[in-house]
Amino acid sequence: MGIDDKIGNAAQEAAGKLKEGVGKATDNERLEAEGRADQAKADVKQAGEKIKDVFK
Repeated sequence: MGIDDKIGNAAQEAAGKLKEGVGKATDNERLEAEGRADQAKADVKQAGEKIKDVFK
């Protein structure tokens, strides 16, 4: 996994956590769901990158 990918995935996960937190604080279910979705996308990308690393 390249350092750029790691940083990008971490940033996406952090943004997702922030969105989820803001959604909870403002009682905005849509924003909360978007935050969870962003975190899930980042997790999938990280898993994919780890699989690529195994086969290098």
